[in-house]
Amino acid sequence: MTDHQLAARLATEAGELLLGVRVEFADASASERKDAGDRRAHEYLIKALAAERPDDAVLSEEASEEERANSRRLTANRVWIVDPLDGTREFSELGREDWAVHVALWEAGELVAGAVALPAQGVTLATPDVAAPPPAPATPRIVVSRTRPPAVALAVRDALDGVLVEMGSAGAKVSSVVQGISDVYVHAGGQYEWDSAAPVAVARAAGLFTSRIDGSPLIYNQVDVSLPDLIVCRPELADAVLAVTAR
Repeated sequence: MTDHQLAARLATEAGELLLGVRVEFADASASERKDAGDRRAHEYLIKALAAERPDDAVLSEEASEEERANSRRLTANRVWIVDPLDGTREFSELGREDWAVHVALWEAGELVAGAVALPAQGVTLATPDVAAPPPAPATPRIVVSRTRPPAVALAVRDALDGVLVEMGSAGAKVSSVVQGISDVYVHAGGQYEWDSAAPVAVARAAGLFTSRIDGSPLIYNQVDVSLPDLIVCRPELADAVLAVTAR
């Protein structure tokens, strides 16, 4: 099984597990549902990666601070960067579809494989073959958080004379650009490597533009796992977006 196939399989299977957690905890509190989803998806991915790729290191959102700082990760040639449940709030709200599972592989300084499962939509987007989005509409669509759109995204909307599309998790937002539901995702409110690694791998495979908001590269498997800002957009909009964000 290739790394691409493994990323897709694990993201999909973790998503199926999470759908089961939603059913099992349908009558529980949102907090209990979140905790069960985070824990079970993390345990599944860690166990599966240990079985399938025992020599590789893993960086997971749900790992302890000590585990994240593990020197093995920082000296390894191959590191899986996973977010077992991206969008816990949306996951906890029964009926919402805008949450995801992220599985990416970093190797020798680059993202080389990745998958984003959107379990409630029955969709998994995975490298190496990701379809480019359909032609863009005349009015650019900027995807933002439904609760706290960052000022930089609003500035991009104004500069492009665009409209906002509200959505939940980071993985769902990037996937919406890949799927042609939106055209630009700009974030500057604080994220970590696991929030963007798999979505960025998938977006690049679809031919989309990706970078930090100042135009610099997105770099993964760092000592400090904070990666607070990013752009994912159609390549033809990249210059116009950077003209706003790089300021």
